[in-house]
Amino acid sequence: MLSNRIASLPKAELHLHLEGSIQPATVCALTARHGVVVTEEQVRQRYAYRDFPEFIEAFKWVTSFLHEPQDYALIARDLAEHLLTQRVVYTEVTLSIGVMLLRKQRPEANFEALLRATEPFESRGLRFRWVFDAARQFGADAAMAVVESAKRCDSKAIVAFGIGGDELSVPTKEFRPIYDRAAQLGLHRLMHAGEVGGPELIREAIELLGAERIGHGIAAIHDPALMDLLAERKIPLELCPASNMKTAALARQLRRENVTIEDHPLPKLLRHNIPIVLSTDDPAMFHTTLHEEYANAARMGLREEELNRIIEMGFQYAFQPAGETRPA
Repeated sequence: MLSNRIASLPKAELHLHLEGSIQPATVCALTARHGVVVTEEQVRQRYAYRDFPEFIEAFKWVTSFLHEPQDYALIARDLAEHLLTQRVVYTEVTLSIGVMLLRKQRPEANFEALLRATEPFESRGLRFRWVFDAARQFGADAAMAVVESAKRCDSKAIVAFGIGGDELSVPTKEFRPIYDRAAQLGLHRLMHAGEVGGPELIREAIELLGAERIGHGIAAIHDPALMDLLAERKIPLELCPASNMKTAALARQLRRENVTIEDHPLPKLLRHNIPIVLSTDDPAMFHTTLHEEYANAARMGLREEELNRIIEMGFQYAFQPAGETRPA
């Protein structure tokens, strides 16, 4: 059970996909705009999956209804209202720019709509920053197009470039020029690694791409030297426990069919002095909230002071100066 004190503290959330935050009722509103009638129960059925490939299919389905800038504005306002209920005051939201480009959309127009939709929430105590994301399976050229899109948007609100998707699809080294270009533009560098893949993908992301935070990274438990490296260099892992359960990533890493949230390696990684930031990943699709993720961490045996430390690290490892991420 999460204490009222932990629940009430202001928080930052740093690993959050906009397209994975669309609640069933909002999906229904979105599909209706485009002449498709679905029920909330049908959406919930789509949001039930047994493994990572099934999750990717659900993600592709829901994003297929994001056609226009006002569609993105709708889901951004929905996300903002939800984050306020979770005491989130600062968030770095990942945008699937690679999917927008694949669907021949103009990311610049979509992003402008997102800025307009979220700007009013600053006066309510919630600041948005953005991560432009490429899909690994689309390849290096498509990833470079995402970086160049960030350049065209030319906004200080875009703080990082990252790559998600199928981490087993394309060798890490192929993305080196893309990450060099992102750094040249002043973008921080993120990479999903060690979610379903092995610890070597985490090491490659750090050593070949200069990744400053690792999305998921639970495979680090298989490599003590890598755990030491993460601790020494203070490279945070963005941990999303409910996600790891729903996609069967945790079962895969532990090489067991039946796992519980208590089996998650978060306590082991934290107590190895690896920085941890706790997030929801795709909260609507994984039926979770940030409060629930902190409750999950408590179920793993974390003490109140450890939960407090994770909250602190959410601000410490954000890609904005601490004074700009913390509430006044």
